[in-house]
Amino acid sequence: MENQESEYDLPVDEEKKKEVVNDCEAIMDTIWEIYSEFHGIQEADQNAIRQMMNRMKEVIRQTGDPVIGSDHYSVMKNYQKMEQFLKSAEQKEKGNIILYKVNTDGGITRQEYSYDGKEMYVLSAKMIWSEEREPVLTGLSLSKIKEWSYTENGNFCYQLCVPEPPEVTELVDGSCIIRIRPLSGECREYTEKYVCVFGYQGNNLLCSNWNTEDMQGLDYNGLFEYFYKMKYKEEFTAEENIVEIPAEEFETVIMTYLPVTKEELKAWAVYEEESNAYLWERLGCGNYAPTHFTLSLPEVTEVRRREDGTIVLTVHAVCDSVVCNDAVITHELTIKMQEDGSIQYLGNKILEDGIDHIPGYQYRLNNLPYVSDS
Repeated sequence: MENQESEYDLPVDEEKKKEVVNDCEAIMDTIWEIYSEFHGIQEADQNAIRQMMNRMKEVIRQTGDPVIGSDHYSVMKNYQKMEQFLKSAEQKEKGNIILYKVNTDGGITRQEYSYDGKEMYVLSAKMIWSEEREPVLTGLSLSKIKEWSYTENGNFCYQLCVPEPPEVTELVDGSCIIRIRPLSGECREYTEKYVCVFGYQGNNLLCSNWNTEDMQGLDYNGLFEYFYKMKYKEEFTAEENIVEIPAEEFETVIMTYLPVTKEELKAWAVYEEESNAYLWERLGCGNYAPTHFTLSLPEVTEVRRREDGTIVLTVHAVCDSVVCNDAVITHELTIKMQEDGSIQYLGNKILEDGIDHIPGYQYRLNNLPYVSDS
């Protein structure tokens, strides 16, 4: 960039700053009672955090401005105005829009996007509650947006202008993805109930090709903790980094969700015959190398029901870091609901040549000397 000083950390005049502060204080005033009700509770309760943010969104929605929660799967209220602003900008029409974001701490972020017919800028302001429960401005910045797009998937993807080498020695990530057009309620339900628990790190359920005829390549030892959480509604915990899980417990958990037999698990997973147990290792730097892709979040964009009772979910891997891509890969996850209300996963297919553009999967126990050759 020819003149980086003019593209990020731009000066904000006092009159505009006063307007921003007044706007934020007015919004904070409308949500004060909700914050007071949840203060001290939401810090340890994810459900309480979501309830708080949803109620705050409903209040802020009445201003007519778009508003969203800080959780990835949050539904934007008044999204039509944000969408119209972006579509107008695509047609080189000048305009501006204010987007409010409700944060998990009960504060807000005000983001004002402006388009001058050629360039887009964002003025961001964050306000939190002090210990005395008074609104306090903690950040104000104006930056130029280097690149942006409004995708066919309904996401606003953009890259902020940020310091670059040689000015800085480490990468500064200016990427951001905001879902504007909400997913259907059905897609959100399937995402939250059956897909988001896995993601793309620590297991390969969603980032490999497999089906009921070819299940040998699944990382069963890595998948255990995710299926455990689905089954028992709590995290799997262990005092040691490497533990042995009794075969009956391990097999019960895995076989609840995958159509495999005990014999197949003993052959395909890392199993210790002498102790009749399966090994589990905590995910860490020794068995996990983070990449931009593994930080992606899965998002179900389509639900198709087949005559045989199976359900095919079209899933996008949304990566808002560095690559800023709302479909790094697109894959089809096949599931089936059981008579007892549980779910079985029957296959995953990465479409087109997506498998060639993501890092090879690192098995949870692949670095240990007793890993099976299979």
